[in-house]
Amino acid sequence: MQLAEVLIKPILTEKANAQQEKLKRYAFKVNRKANKLEIKKAVEDFYGVAVVNVNTLVAPGKNKTRFTKAGYIKGVRPAYKKALVTLAEGDTIDLYANI
Repeated sequence: MQLAEVLIKPILTEKANAQQEKLKRYAFKVNRKANKLEIKKAVEDFYGVAVVNVNTLVAPGKNKTRFTKAGYIKGVRPAYKKALVTLAEGDTIDLYANI
């Protein structure tokens, strides 16, 4: 699996930002088929940092319904894989540089 296929996008939420400041842990949405070794290599190559630990989880899809003038609209939000990457002491990633 190539580098561009592994990392999809960083997750920028309040919880993720708090973990970045306290624990040097960054959250990424990754390909469902990527394993921890591929994720570690992709982050190290793309951002030029040393990765200490990688934790992964698969967030399940959720059913969503909405009431509109036309009636109920039903849909499903897709499941995705999330990777929590812990960096070595002194390393940081500037996720807001390209915005």
